[in-house]
Amino acid sequence: MQAPARGALAMAAAVLLAAAAGCSSGGGHTAKPADGKESNHSAAAAPAGDAAAPANIATGPGPKSSYDAQPQPAAGSCHYRYTADKQPLPDPKCTPGAISPAVTQANLKDTICKQGGYTSTVRPPANITGKEKAENAKSYGYSGPMGDSEYDHLISLQLGGDPNDPRNLWVQPPSPDHVPGKGPNNPKDSVETHLHTALCKGQVTLAQVQSAIATDWTTAEAKLNIKGGGAPSAAPDADGDGE
Repeated sequence: MQAPARGALAMAAAVLLAAAAGCSSGGGHTAKPADGKESNHSAAAAPAGDAAAPANIATGPGPKSSYDAQPQPAAGSCHYRYTADKQPLPDPKCTPGAISPAVTQANLKDTICKQGGYTSTVRPPANITGKEKAENAKSYGYSGPMGDSEYDHLISLQLGGDPNDPRNLWVQPPSPDHVPGKGPNNPKDSVETHLHTALCKGQVTLAQVQSAIATDWTTAEAKLNIKGGGAPSAAPDADGDGE
């Protein structure tokens, strides 16, 4: 082979090697997965907005001018859970919680934080919740005194919980230190009030308190770094989800 020909081949080989090196080092080329769609691995995922509704909690129908008794889960299909200190938690399959579309981060001052209270304006009447409570007790297999249990909104009304979505209501049995015959007296009510106070003071967001209380009411304050006690918010309106 003549010298000029060998030189041309050498130059061509060098060009091919340079091109291959550029591709393997990511020199401006974006790899395509098997589906043929390009991906941009350098783009950071956008953080979830705290002002948005919790993505893992269903939105219920919201307040109504009149309520109908809602069907409850089948008898015996729901099972209580208990913390290490025997505080009751609902079955997440039966009672995962549901939020009201009428309460948003933007309208807190006009709803759950407004002067004069809010929950009494949206609470279903006792003749409705009484029927639901009796059926929900069967769902959970609760056989204790009905007067000592509480038909509880998992996400309380004062935290924007849906008023009558069955996914947000459960028969909450008495806590370990409860005095039989004294009616509902559960520490969850105090937790709800503390969360409401922090929310209305702007210390936490609506989405944060709803997610925390729906996940585990016994750890909600610690999760959000809220210290219980102290003065109530400007619009105290305890949920009072009993009978």
